[in-house]
Amino acid sequence: MSVSKEKILLGAMAVIVLLSACQPAVPTQDPDDVANQVATSVALTVAAGNAQTQSAVTPTVEATNTTLPTQTEEGVVASPTPLETATPLATATAMALPTTSSGGSGGGGTNTQREYSCDTIRRRPLDNTSFRPGDTFDIKWTIVNTGTKTMVAGLDLKYNSGTQMTNRTRVELPELKPGAQFAVDFDAVAPTKEGTYIMTFVVEGQLCFPYVAIIVEK
Repeated sequence: MSVSKEKILLGAMAVIVLLSACQPAVPTQDPDDVANQVATSVALTVAAGNAQTQSAVTPTVEATNTTLPTQTEEGVVASPTPLETATPLATATAMALPTTSSGGSGGGGTNTQREYSCDTIRRRPLDNTSFRPGDTFDIKWTIVNTGTKTMVAGLDLKYNSGTQMTNRTRVELPELKPGAQFAVDFDAVAPTKEGTYIMTFVVEGQLCFPYVAIIVEK
């Protein structure tokens, strides 16, 4: 180092020493405190910069389409629930009544009259006539010969089946030519219990079956 530079440096240091002696003493800071203050200042500066950056960027929100509930197609009507099939009512059983013979039938659709047969006409009481228990009434039948042969005398009209409502159970018929008639009359008494009653008679040889059908009710 040159003498002139050395003199200048020494002079400057002297001036600094003098100024320092004139000024009040400044407390010396701890190096660690200085480092912490610098680090805190840097952290605050970085945080402020990040906050400004985030506020400057506005996030874009994508619109989401909301799915509407499925609508029922117009004009489509729900099928009605089929009604419970109603249970059919029980069919009333018809009262079986005896049939009377009035001639037979042959082939080819041509009716052939039987040789021996009869029928009952002008029957009283009429079917299902009502009586009170124990009532007395008359049974009237007219037997007619419907066959082609004469019914010989002595054929029996006799009780056959059902509730017995008369004391007479047998009547001897006279001779009956074809088409001839014979009337019979019985005294009868209705049963004592309520119900429907049938009594049948038969002409000997099962030529016909006269009958009576009544109802007893209170």
